[in-house]
Amino acid sequence: MKEKIVTVRNRAGIHARPASLIAQTANKFQSEILIERNDTTVNAKSIMGVITMAAGYNTNLTVKANGPDEGEAVLAIATLFENKFEEE
Repeated sequence: MKEKIVTVRNRAGIHARPASLIAQTANKFQSEILIERNDTTVNAKSIMGVITMAAGYNTNLTVKANGPDEGEAVLAIATLFENKFEEE
């Protein structure tokens, strides 16, 4: 299992568009990909799951992946966060 802590850097937080980008990216991988915030864990491949996290600006989340392409999966999701979902 690979994991990485990411920070929501875009001011609007995780709304529909970033959630969609996360799910689309996650679905490119075979690995199971989860996003955790405090006591909540959601499937990164589910747009609704990601939206329900209600992660606002500067929220820290943990991205975890388990499977044959887990390293690439975590890196791809983390890159979305680092690039602010191309919103700014």
